Amino acid sequence: MNILDAEFVKGFIRMANDGWLLGFHERNGGNLTYRIKDSEVDEIKDNFKPGQWQEIGTEVKDLAGEFFMVTGSGRFFRNADIRPEETTGIIEVSEDGTKYRIVWGLINGGRPTSELPSHLMNHEVKKKLTNGKYRVIYHGHPANVIALTFVLPLEAEVFTRELWEMATECPVVFPDGIGVVPWMVPGGREIAVETSKLMELYDVVIWAHHGLFAAGEDFDLTFGLFHTVEKAAEILVKTLSMTSAKRQTIMPDDFRRLAKDFNVELPERFLYDK
Repeated sequence: MNILDAEFVKGFIRMANDGWLLGFHERNGGNLTYRIKDSEVDEIKDNFKPGQWQEIGTEVKDLAGEFFMVTGSGRFFRNADIRPEETTGIIEVSEDGTKYRIVWGLINGGRPTSELPSHLMNHEVKKKLTNGKYRVIYHGHPANVIALTFVLPLEAEVFTRELWEMATECPVVFPDGIGVVPWMVPGGREIAVETSKLMELYDVVIWAHHGLFAAGEDFDLTFGLFHTVEKAAEILVKTLSMTSAKRQTIMPDDFRRLAKDFNVELPERFLYDK
């Protein structure tokens, strides 16, 4: 099978394009990775042309031998659907979990996203916690989420509660809440470690003054989670632009009733009295 005909490749490219259209990926901003299923690898492996092994910059032993579709460093999401072999690629993780090699794509001198350590460490955490169900890690620069990191305390409790209040679906879509990483230099192991710690608790993590990370089972769920958080942030930004004090909102007991009816568990630490 031609790699571009594979369903997971089509889904990957569609998600990249959707993010561009919604404004999450200015210039070369953002990155997307997908942990490919063994059955999907078998369908396309005849197309692989392995390159040289390169250092990841961290160690991900539980991803040894796995294959990932990735976006490229310095490549633009807006080109994913018209130049996929240049904008995206497939990499293999070495047996010791410290190196990767490109086996397809990223032509014309490309390399995987500079956030590869963060992505792979997050994949490793989610693979363990979900028994392999989670396969997508997505990072983008949604304007309203970023704006809120300049005015709200950089605390999970505050961000979670404020965004939950913005739309009734929010506590159902992200019942575990939202983690927050204070500003750090992106691209290295330090921020990757801090993000992966929070991914043990949450499916979505904010990087202050930078962007948002989301994890999920497939492209639809992961993109939907990311989009819902940004939509809630947009509503909150509009609310704060009109008034510093809400006249009415969803209250803690309302959330508890919602959780019962929708069969989700909402941590009590987010249902504090204001």
